[in-house]
Amino acid sequence: MKTLHKFILKSYVGPFIMTFFIAMFVFFMMFIFKYIDDFVGKGLSASILAQLFFYISFTTIPMALPLAVLLSSLMTFGNLGEHFELTAMKSAGLPLQKIMLPLIVVTLCLSIGAFYFSNNILPYTNLKAGSLLYDIRESKPSLLFKDGVFNHSIEGFSMRVGKKEKDGSLKDILIYDHRSMQGNNIVLIAKSGTMLETADKMYLELTLFDGKSYNDIMNNPKDKQTHPFYRDKFDQRIIRFDLSEFKLTRTKEDLFKGNYQMLNLSQLNYAVDSMQIKNNQRKADFAEQLKKGYYKKTIELIAVNDSNKTKHVSADINSFAKLNKQQKLNIIQGATNSVRNSKAYSDNVGGDFESQQMEVVRYEAEWHRKFTLSIACIVLFFIGAPLGAIIRKGGLGMPVVMSLVFFIFFHIFSITGEKMVKEGNLPAYQGMWMATLIYLPIGIFLTYKATKDSALFDIDAYLNPIKNLFIRKKKEN
Repeated sequence: MKTLHKFILKSYVGPFIMTFFIAMFVFFMMFIFKYIDDFVGKGLSASILAQLFFYISFTTIPMALPLAVLLSSLMTFGNLGEHFELTAMKSAGLPLQKIMLPLIVVTLCLSIGAFYFSNNILPYTNLKAGSLLYDIRESKPSLLFKDGVFNHSIEGFSMRVGKKEKDGSLKDILIYDHRSMQGNNIVLIAKSGTMLETADKMYLELTLFDGKSYNDIMNNPKDKQTHPFYRDKFDQRIIRFDLSEFKLTRTKEDLFKGNYQMLNLSQLNYAVDSMQIKNNQRKADFAEQLKKGYYKKTIELIAVNDSNKTKHVSADINSFAKLNKQQKLNIIQGATNSVRNSKAYSDNVGGDFESQQMEVVRYEAEWHRKFTLSIACIVLFFIGAPLGAIIRKGGLGMPVVMSLVFFIFFHIFSITGEKMVKEGNLPAYQGMWMATLIYLPIGIFLTYKATKDSALFDIDAYLNPIKNLFIRKKKEN
């Protein structure tokens, strides 16, 4: 490897690693802010959170990698241009393409690695993160008591604690027992108490001291008029609550494996083919069912009271004209019901078929997404590198601003294209590649301008021809 190539690679690796992890951190924090309400108050252990955050960090790579390639390439060539190292290389007779060559090779390797990641690793991490996040969101909040506020977390009970002391003891406890589903007919009041979990963490023992209990008897309808009740006083009473509903229970991951985000290319192809075959079969079955069940219904039997005998009548128009008024009404009503049932059946099948087609579109979009990440890295590199050579500014100032502008618009085009695909306005191969196709000519244009040392962002380069035109006209006049 040439010394020049080593120098360029060293200049690139540092900014790339830094921007990559910064971008991952930013997108990771966006995830935290989005789902923070689902984590708070659940009493999740550190191991569960660490496991979730580990898998989530992998799901941020498809967003972080293209941004890191764009920003690091822009910073690298911006630094080279700012310190006149790029000028020295060009003065030695090296074209820009040759200077970019080692980074082009690195970017191609990154794109291959990005494809492998999207096809093999990302579906697995999506499965792990998705299933774990689902279980966390479905789990109940942990049992927390606030002074003077009723807590309804435990099913069948409504409890209020007047004050919770620093040593964990409770004061002024009020409990409504709703397990009998008869309203507030059972009430417990205690001056103090303690609350401790059992050794196996499966039950919560609430010990009440110096209290009373009230129980309205509702055994028969007369009790609603006489309101009988009994009251008892106790020095100590223990109530045990089941905490199993507050524990995080894991759902079988097999239930999530069919989701399009958890499949690789071969599995997506198989799923799409299977759904297409199923839809085609549904079409054929629909036509056959409609033909058998509705279109070929004839007037097989019309009851005619003629010596208690039934008479078969053919369904042609001449026979219909000979029927009496009641028979005609029966036939019209039967035909109306047949048409109504046919329409309902058609609407039902049509809605089901449309939802199936939308499902196919989602799988097709995910198939194309496996490739868009890899190609996006290449396209954004050919925007960042020549742009850095043109603006000749390094550091985290101008490069960050320019990179964010380009990346935000790239992301907007990507989201817009994907949305149009999922709404059925564009085929998957057009919508999923919209951002790449828009940015590809921009990358070619910037590379051409950087090769020609064009002053793309120099305002004087655009104003001087206009000024010279006015000066020439003045001289002619």
